[in-house]
Amino acid sequence: MAVYSNNLLSTRGANSSMIWLGMYFVFNLVLTLYNKVILSLFQFPFPWTLTAIHTACGAVGSYIFWRCDVFSPSKLGRRENTIMIAFSALYTINIAISNVSLNLVTVPFHQVVRAMTPVFTIMLSVMFLSKSYSTMTYISLLPVVAGVAFATFGDYDYTAWGFFLTVLGTVLAAIKTVVTNRVQVGRLKLHPLDLLLRMSPLACAQTLVYSYASGEMEQVYRFYLTDFTWTLAFALLVNGIIAFFLNVVSFTANKKTSALTMTVAGNVKQVLSIVLAVIIFNLTITWTNALGILLTLAGGAWYTSVEMREKTTKRLTTSDTLLGNGQIKNSADHELTDVKTQR
Repeated sequence: MAVYSNNLLSTRGANSSMIWLGMYFVFNLVLTLYNKVILSLFQFPFPWTLTAIHTACGAVGSYIFWRCDVFSPSKLGRRENTIMIAFSALYTINIAISNVSLNLVTVPFHQVVRAMTPVFTIMLSVMFLSKSYSTMTYISLLPVVAGVAFATFGDYDYTAWGFFLTVLGTVLAAIKTVVTNRVQVGRLKLHPLDLLLRMSPLACAQTLVYSYASGEMEQVYRFYLTDFTWTLAFALLVNGIIAFFLNVVSFTANKKTSALTMTVAGNVKQVLSIVLAVIIFNLTITWTNALGILLTLAGGAWYTSVEMREKTTKRLTTSDTLLGNGQIKNSADHELTDVKTQR
């Protein structure tokens, strides 16, 4: 009965993880396409302001959920609060470097380098968290990374500074994913909404500072005086709400799976965005791009299968060990009882 109960819990845990990953894909794709509409249809080319709206909605949304008793914020000390400030700064710097590097390299080159995020995630997990991965996990990542390279194959042009910033941005993206996982399952064990409540206001303030320093805020003010409409305001509000729920789903999926799984999911999401763009915007792709899409999707499915199988095996091994220890303990108790009876 105990083994059956553990198997049932293992299956439910796996199903829960898959549901959250599925929601991550849906919200991510919706937000990606919605951002494209906002930035092009409404002629709103202000990425830092859009990020500030996202983080502001994250702060307000998580505050509302807190007041509605959906979660209770943890009590953190000075050291933990410092970690939150550093995490929010990492979030902002990652966006900044990504935006700057995009101006120094072509989009295909940028996407190919970013596809290496799972590789950097493994390196960080092995070096700093003493994690280990099976040979099958390493092999299953090959089509995921190579697939993105084929799917985004195009004009690879870059400068030395652009190459450095793109690689640095990819490393920071891996660090952000690993840290997101650790603050939720490590010593802090923060609720996803709690993490969002603490990070969003700080990230919003940092984003506004960068917007002001880069001159974007002045451009937004001129845009407000000449081209602002209430339709655009409503569209931006909906955009921020979608971003809020994406952050909640993303943090929860990260907590229930792993940092590596989330980076693989990010690669799969990237090619799914290409597929949707082809369908919705009637774009054309080459056979090389099509092969890359199939490789990434197949690799993502393979990685998921390997990950779920290994997690199930690990849970069953743990439950068998615990069951064996319980039987040994019961046997020892019976022997002790027999000795007392004989006495």
